[in-house]
Amino acid sequence: MTVRNLKSLFEPRSIAVIGASSRPHSVGATVLHNLVVGGFEGPIMPVNPKYDTLSGMKVYRSVKDLPAVPDVAVICTPPETVPGIISDLGELGTRAAIVLTAGLGAAKDLHGRSMKELMLNAAKPHLLRILGPNCVGLLVPGLSLNASFAHTGALPGKIAFVSQSGGMVTGILDWAKSRGIGFSRFISLGDSADVDFGDTLDYLASDPDTHAILLYMEAIKDARKFMSAARSAARTKPTLVIKAGRMPEGAKAAASHTGSLTGSDDVYDAAIRRAGMLRVYTTMDLFDAAETLARSRPIKGDRLAIITNGGGPGVLATDALIGKQGKLAMLSAQAMIRLNEILPDTWSHGNPVDIIGDAPAERYVDTLETLLQEKEVDATLFIHVPTAIVPSVDIAAAVAPIVKKASRNILACWLGGDSVAQARSAFTDAGIPTYDTPEEAVRGFMQIVQYNRNQQLLMEVPAAVSHDVSEDRATARGVVKNVLSSGRSMLSEPEAKQVLAAYGIPVVQTRSVRTVEEAAQCAIEIGFPVALKVLSPDITHKSDVGGVVLDLEDAASLTAAANAMNKRLHELRPDAQLIGFAVQSMVRRPQARELIVGVTSDPMFGPVILFGQGGIAVEVTADHAVALPPLNMVLARDLISRTRVSKLLAGYRNLPAADIEAVCHVLIQISQLIIDIPEIAELDINPLLADAEGVIALDARIGVKPAEIGGVDRLAIRPYPEALEEWIRWQDSPVLLRPIKPEDGPQHIEFFNVLDPEDVRYRMFVRMRELTNPQLARMTQIDYNREMAFIATRKGEDDAPETLGVARVIFDPDNVSAEFAIIVRTDLKGKGLGRILMRKLVQYCRDRGTQEIVGETLSYNKALIGLARGFGFQASRSVENDTTHLVLDLRQG
Repeated sequence: MTVRNLKSLFEPRSIAVIGASSRPHSVGATVLHNLVVGGFEGPIMPVNPKYDTLSGMKVYRSVKDLPAVPDVAVICTPPETVPGIISDLGELGTRAAIVLTAGLGAAKDLHGRSMKELMLNAAKPHLLRILGPNCVGLLVPGLSLNASFAHTGALPGKIAFVSQSGGMVTGILDWAKSRGIGFSRFISLGDSADVDFGDTLDYLASDPDTHAILLYMEAIKDARKFMSAARSAARTKPTLVIKAGRMPEGAKAAASHTGSLTGSDDVYDAAIRRAGMLRVYTTMDLFDAAETLARSRPIKGDRLAIITNGGGPGVLATDALIGKQGKLAMLSAQAMIRLNEILPDTWSHGNPVDIIGDAPAERYVDTLETLLQEKEVDATLFIHVPTAIVPSVDIAAAVAPIVKKASRNILACWLGGDSVAQARSAFTDAGIPTYDTPEEAVRGFMQIVQYNRNQQLLMEVPAAVSHDVSEDRATARGVVKNVLSSGRSMLSEPEAKQVLAAYGIPVVQTRSVRTVEEAAQCAIEIGFPVALKVLSPDITHKSDVGGVVLDLEDAASLTAAANAMNKRLHELRPDAQLIGFAVQSMVRRPQARELIVGVTSDPMFGPVILFGQGGIAVEVTADHAVALPPLNMVLARDLISRTRVSKLLAGYRNLPAADIEAVCHVLIQISQLIIDIPEIAELDINPLLADAEGVIALDARIGVKPAEIGGVDRLAIRPYPEALEEWIRWQDSPVLLRPIKPEDGPQHIEFFNVLDPEDVRYRMFVRMRELTNPQLARMTQIDYNREMAFIATRKGEDDAPETLGVARVIFDPDNVSAEFAIIVRTDLKGKGLGRILMRKLVQYCRDRGTQEIVGETLSYNKALIGLARGFGFQASRSVENDTTHLVLDLRQG
């Protein structure tokens, strides 16, 4: 993960074209033509030994003959020449190259090494960044730079477009230009041998010329790098994704229900959602959503009010809204009274608010102002169809000022052609989201809603955990180790339940036996009625072979069922090995809903958690959602909410709601289980019964295999680094130094509230009275892959945890420099806690290979400056803004 030298790539002041040519329709000729015609103002240096001049410019025979060091070089020469050119450029001092050449992966040298591998090896010593190979190139309209072989240029704008597909690059360029859509950066990644989505997202997140980021994605290569960069970018500006390859031909055979239910597109969808980005499904949606989000205001919910002067368009908008899982806002009694006063008797008397076709501009204004006062309305859709009574442009002139000053989202649909064109333009020019049809307007509204939901996952602070589960990790690991050492890849059902129980997940009492006689004796000990299940390493879905019998009331019926089960198994699966039976208590929970909780492993994103409606028809109902671990209460509730069965869990008629918190705890514990034990390849709990009394797992299966990638490295999102926890003695009491958690939000607020205002100003450089929810989320929901915050915590007088101090550090994407901050509770200052936190922070940065730690503080914060100097920081004061810059070089001892 790095943004090093990307400035040379994306903001070049000079450029060389290696392989420039005059041959018509060649890549070298097209690139040179685009640079010249595009008006790039910096030096352009063509390189080709076959020419003396091209387009009136001197041509150089080789890279070594160049008169100056170009910031970036565009390479359009045969594959076998590319590694040598990259080496020459690196020696010259160039730090970026755009490799348009295709076929580097297939072309080999005499030792069988690909040209792609040799190219990267040549670039590495010089930290030379490579865009491509096999890409269309790069366009930066703000610099009049068209370093591509595209057939047209790009208009300047505030949108960055990043694409893996060359065909999409040229197609989108043409399409966008015809619609007047401009770009800050237009980037073709090609094969992404070096610069990839993660790098470009990191760069664009801090690019002041880019206000929104659009991605055309086919696949990613480094899930953790992508997730860290995407989460960072999505916090700062709208980031939208169109992901190709949504419809796989079929799911591969899998031993678990979870494996067959979870497709790769489901996982990408979960990753995009978790990163706070918005996924769209068409090219038109991609640019419409970018425009909509750029003009949208914060939104709280999905309740829409509709104003229309035509009944039909209002009905179409309603159909589209409900079809996309939105909600019509319920109008209050006060609003209905007011609308009755200002509207004709024939108005619709509900939402949509049909104000009748003869509505003058004043009627629109009065209705809109009424709806803007409604607390249960999250946004309003304004629909106008042209009439001969009132010119559309007059209505636009009257309504636009109200819309512009409104605090909530108002979307407009001017339905028609020439007669509403001027009104539509007036709204668009005023920065109001404007659409041609009611369906398009509703789609825009739901894009705002979905984007807001995804952002909330980044910003919402989970409540403190009500009770901690103490995992018996040794027992779970021991079971898995024994299974692997015996050469098996599947745990028996009793073994699987033993692992689940070790992680605090309620399971039904289950015992394994080898013979029919042992089964009968075991049932007597457990107590009738019981359930009997076949145990065979060759049978995954026991019900498929009649391997499950329920409600056995006595030993005789159990014996008969076991013998019949044995006979059926031999008939249906003569190849299957019968190793015994599982006997379990019958659970009678008539009001319980059947759920499935599972785990599968995605080739790119690693472990994935599935939740949905369970039972034997789980594939048929196809009601499930997936999420990436780690999970907390907020993420677990969101996962549940994305299924249809969530409505059943909420209760209906005389059926009470299920214990959702208990279901969430199962999801969180499964998340922790797969973090702790990398050998778990797949897992099913089906069914997991859930009712008002809690949850219980009736059946479970776990598949294991030796871990190819150890520990947390398999996860797309780095989980809480428990290994960094450290107990110390301070002020004669035990204090825990540990990384901050999202669940620390409540105690972090208490910590902030007792700080002296001057201490807050030292830390924030401004006076703050309270933390907003987004600020709190940003402080407690950190990406452990690229930042760290150590807190000192202990139990307070009421036995609740309290935060005593925080030391925070944020790393640049290259892990070269890290910016620190530290603050100790005001009443505890001067007692050595700051030194303890600073020592832990500095050691952590050393261990991770960071080169320097930097910080900025107000110059009269003498305590912090003194603390930093004690650790070897160099301090330099800026008289201009009365701040002191602190630097610790970690490369020196």
